[in-house]
Amino acid sequence: MDKGGRRRLLRLPPERERALIAAARNAEPVRGLTHGFYKYPARFSPTFARAAIETFTKPGDLVLDPHVGGATALVEARAAGRGAIGVDISPLAEFVANVKCTILSEAELETLESWVVKLPAAIDIYSPSLRFEEYAELGYYKHLTHPARWRLRKAIEQALGRAIALGSPRLERFGRCVVLRTAQWALDGRSKATSVEEFRSNLARFANEMVRGAREFREAVAANGRCPVTVLNRSAAGLEEDIRVRGVSAPRLVVTSPPYPGVHVLYHRWQVDGRKEAPLPFMIANKLDGAGSSYYTMGDRKYPGLKTYFDNVRATMSSVAKIVDERTVIVQMVAFSEPRWQLPRYLETMEEAGLTEALLPTLKDAADGRLWRSVPSRRWYSDQRGKTPASQEVVLFHRKARGAP
Repeated sequence: MDKGGRRRLLRLPPERERALIAAARNAEPVRGLTHGFYKYPARFSPTFARAAIETFTKPGDLVLDPHVGGATALVEARAAGRGAIGVDISPLAEFVANVKCTILSEAELETLESWVVKLPAAIDIYSPSLRFEEYAELGYYKHLTHPARWRLRKAIEQALGRAIALGSPRLERFGRCVVLRTAQWALDGRSKATSVEEFRSNLARFANEMVRGAREFREAVAANGRCPVTVLNRSAAGLEEDIRVRGVSAPRLVVTSPPYPGVHVLYHRWQVDGRKEAPLPFMIANKLDGAGSSYYTMGDRKYPGLKTYFDNVRATMSSVAKIVDERTVIVQMVAFSEPRWQLPRYLETMEEAGLTEALLPTLKDAADGRLWRSVPSRRWYSDQRGKTPASQEVVLFHRKARGAP
């Protein structure tokens, strides 16, 4: 609200406002460009990210995502000819974002196409595989030593060996991401064991899809102009002091989906054999984990009043408020385990961070005036509440508070 107690409104052309609302409520599967490289939990729709970018920015403007996750906003920004900065505390998110946002040359794409043809033959249970002893000693093979999974573990090692053999760091990262995508399909949340033949078949399928996606991404960037993308592996708290951000012009748009308060999401691990947590994705990405789930979700959901969570949200969004200016629009897609009290507390935290909520004019008199969306079959919500047909997310709009430093 402004100083007179009135709610601020976002002044948009009616057609832009309608398009933004429709995009927020779009329930189509995530697809296109490099979005399918890895299924990051609770990612938002590329359709929505694209609509927000088209509504609030122009070519050459800067987009910021302080909770980059699966890099949806960064991919769409770069494809649309905007610069982007993505921040995430997870090394796995940094890896995925960098691979998704890399523009591969035609020569690199041709190398990968040849690699994909030979890839299935590398998966042979009777042939040797690389053993990543350092990761094994650190426990990254956890839950993969079971008799029902040793063959699959060996197939993953063989696929990683072929990724490493690609030679260049850029191509190796792409190859590792192919293995990451396939191993996630084979292991995460599976009730039935995956065979080596199924792994081999899907490894080739995902690799082909990813090469096509990388080519589509390259063509989009070529058509709309190449702008830089920076991915930072750090907390967004204190971001304004980071030398890599200092001197950068204020972003025209901040678009993000922060961890959801009170909702348990495994951003960093897979669930293998029921609810057993496996840190394998970090090994595949050649990264280190070493942190519990509360580290990635900004606080233990069992902590009274979610104090740690809201303290962390205040710290990160205070830093965002110091980077943006009064023309910047901050767009967040959030969900709550108990919206009745968590949503008002979240909005209070935004005010404390120096941000003021704004509403879309056509929604200001409907319900609570906010843009809500129903998400069918959201996996995190099913984990939290059992079998439920849908979850509710809300799109929040903010601007820098008038007079804020």
